[in-house]
Amino acid sequence: MLFILVLALCLIGCSAGSGEKHEELNITGSLDLTFATQYSVDYCVGGYKLISLADGSRFIIVPEGAKIPKGLDSGITPLYQPVKDIYLAATSAMCLFDSLNRLDAIRLSSITEENWYISSARQAMSEGKILFAGKYSAPDFELITAERCPLAIESMMIGHASDIKQQLEHLGVAVFMDQSSNEEHPLGRVEWLKLYGVLLGEEERADEVFQKQLDLLDSVSGGEPSGKTVAFFYVSSTGRIITRKSGDYVSKMIELAGGEYVFTELENDGSMTSSVTLDPEFFYANARDADVIIYNSAIAGEVTDIASLISKCELLRDFKAVQNGDVWCTEKNMYQEMTSSGEMIKEIHDILEGKYDDTDGSGFFRHLK
Repeated sequence: MLFILVLALCLIGCSAGSGEKHEELNITGSLDLTFATQYSVDYCVGGYKLISLADGSRFIIVPEGAKIPKGLDSGITPLYQPVKDIYLAATSAMCLFDSLNRLDAIRLSSITEENWYISSARQAMSEGKILFAGKYSAPDFELITAERCPLAIESMMIGHASDIKQQLEHLGVAVFMDQSSNEEHPLGRVEWLKLYGVLLGEEERADEVFQKQLDLLDSVSGGEPSGKTVAFFYVSSTGRIITRKSGDYVSKMIELAGGEYVFTELENDGSMTSSVTLDPEFFYANARDADVIIYNSAIAGEVTDIASLISKCELLRDFKAVQNGDVWCTEKNMYQEMTSSGEMIKEIHDILEGKYDDTDGSGFFRHLK
């Protein structure tokens, strides 16, 4: 009888504990998403926010002054607000923090000052507000520890350095993998802004910035396609021709702008990178008759005019776009400026429609003459 009584009391205790756990993480609502598919956010009782990423990892945002919910699943990593002293190794996310006016949450960077195209990031590093802590594959563990870094935001490339992830976690640093590069829609990448808004308590600001880009997309969507084909590429210092795979965010932006990406055969093979080196014969056959050329000068170095572009690749001399003078180059690093994807799409649309004005130099593209 005594055994049965003890067993009954244990069962009652277990039931009470599970009920308490359920109450702590009771979901009251979810974050509304328009395009993003690689994450979700659930709002819970007590101000807790549960983040679920496409790779299966989960994080719970713990409000300032609150404790970890009782009975929390061991697979859920707690992050305590205010979230600060972040090691940012996912460089494409810097523009998201910048648009939220929250570079103050970042203490460590995986690239040096001169490699940032974002002026506020360069300034923060120049002033010592953000420190270089080694690239993602070789972080400065001593500095990360000394700065009491609670969170490392990594890109998908950390998949090539699983030992680094394990070492960071061993030091007590939560590793959060930014998977925005897996979003199929360009504005799905921008919508990761909302996730960082949740992380930093800046949801309202995130909604405002995202809506602006959505409005720009809406202003050009629904119209008739331009019927023009577009080649996007750059020439490396060794003379190799490098472009983006079809289905990549760049080709999607061209499509949303009303154009047609010429390298449709370059389908995604599931590899971590979207860049691909082209055989010269393939490049010539597929891009010679493109109506418009957009040269990625942010990667390969600035080109001043069409002649300097041809000097990089003599094949271009015969290209339709070169002969017609419809050649453009990027003015900014598109990878570091994904927050402005709506603006990029609008500008490409205006290029295809023959009404883009680059005279003030404020846009993402410049006409080569």
